[in-house]
Amino acid sequence: MALVEILRGLSVTARNMLRRPVTTQYPEQKKPTSPRYHGRHLLNRYEDGLEKCIGCELCAWACPADAIFVQGADNSPTARYSPGERYAIDYQISYARCIFCGLCIEACPTRALTMTTEYELARPSREALVFTKEMLLAPLQNGVKPPPHTDEEVRARGINYYGGPQATPVLASAEAARSNEEHPGTARRSH
Repeated sequence: MALVEILRGLSVTARNMLRRPVTTQYPEQKKPTSPRYHGRHLLNRYEDGLEKCIGCELCAWACPADAIFVQGADNSPTARYSPGERYAIDYQISYARCIFCGLCIEACPTRALTMTTEYELARPSREALVFTKEMLLAPLQNGVKPPPHTDEEVRARGINYYGGPQATPVLASAEAARSNEEHPGTARRSH
């Protein structure tokens, strides 16, 4: 009885020894990934170079592995990095902790964070696995001025960054600065 089981197991080995190997020569020939593969993160930009990330930190709150750190800062009329009132001054993802679940992408309200199909993330140390904002930002298109931009430059483009029929709230910081210059010491209230 035991001899029959052993021969049955060896028959599987014998059959597979006669087949052609299906070895991929990895570094030279890379296997294509599926389009929905969750790989390295990418911080996207608008076509004019402004960052889509508004520094809301929702991606960091959604991350179950606590792999994302975001620190937001306010845009000013002379230095605008994103179309909203805020932008991410510091953005880090630790790939030593990331589990590539994609919850950060689902939490992002501006679709600033996406995942690419890049999977080669091996590094020589843990410190090298922490990707900073500069490493994660999408490259600028040819001929596009890098941020910061001024409110006047953004207004001249006339781009509706958020879609829909409403006007783009691009100049909120400029209006607040003008109001503060006209009436110093008074704060505007929004209802």
